[in-house]
Amino acid sequence: MSVVIPHYSDLEGLGLCLDALARQTFDRDGFEVIVSDNGSPEGEAAVAAVIDGRARLVVVDERGAGPARNGGVAVATGEILAFTDSDCRPEPGWLAAGVEALLQSDFVGGRMVVIVDDVARPTAAEAFECVFAFANDTYVRRKGFSVSANLFCAKATFETVGGFRVGLSEDVDWCQRASAAGFEIGYAPGAVVSHPARKTWHDLKNKWRRMNAETYALWARRPAGRWLWLIRSLGLPLSALAHAPRVLTSRSLAGPSQRFAAMGMLFRLRLWRMGDALSLFLDGWPDA
Repeated sequence: MSVVIPHYSDLEGLGLCLDALARQTFDRDGFEVIVSDNGSPEGEAAVAAVIDGRARLVVVDERGAGPARNGGVAVATGEILAFTDSDCRPEPGWLAAGVEALLQSDFVGGRMVVIVDDVARPTAAEAFECVFAFANDTYVRRKGFSVSANLFCAKATFETVGGFRVGLSEDVDWCQRASAAGFEIGYAPGAVVSHPARKTWHDLKNKWRRMNAETYALWARRPAGRWLWLIRSLGLPLSALAHAPRVLTSRSLAGPSQRFAAMGMLFRLRLWRMGDALSLFLDGWPDA
């Protein structure tokens, strides 16, 4: 088995991720770890120093997490591929549970858990992410895709589907292509990966600017996709009302102050996303 980790300028996170992989219950001789660096400004030597013999290092010049993952797969020797990200912390049973789930499905997404530095005093962005970020069980079971931070498949399946693409929602696109090719997705609740919550409005806005652009690229490829995107964009503020009960009932939050902070961030972000989504539509207006 080969674990593929794309990396760009996150040396501390990479070190913690590699620490977590060293604690896997899966036989250590049964898997390799490949760090696919996307030209980090710290330089190859600095990345290699963090790796410290715990993984193979490959440098991929083409920009983007998708090409970085593809570069890792290109040198992988395992028959099974496990994908995670450098800012993630796979729990000890992650690999074992993911491999077991592949006995029932062709490709598998595991459970994502959002973590914060101080659970008693999360920031508004952290409170929002605790409720809404990385709902991978919903993604897999209702939408047919898994985030690439917690994805398993056979290497033969990956080669049949083809690599991750750049400039769009690579995980959604890859899983859709896999399903179209006749492969079945499954969910592995025991394959758990933790991801730190975004801490600030700036962090959230940057995340959603990227996600909006990537999702728009997928929609724009559909018949009348840009016009459907316009309708969807105009409905984003109303969707905040529909999702407000999740904040009020979430077990991830404690007390009125955390719920108030998450609710405020929900409405602020949906309004911002509408404006950003409309900008994407207008930028593509001549082709719409």
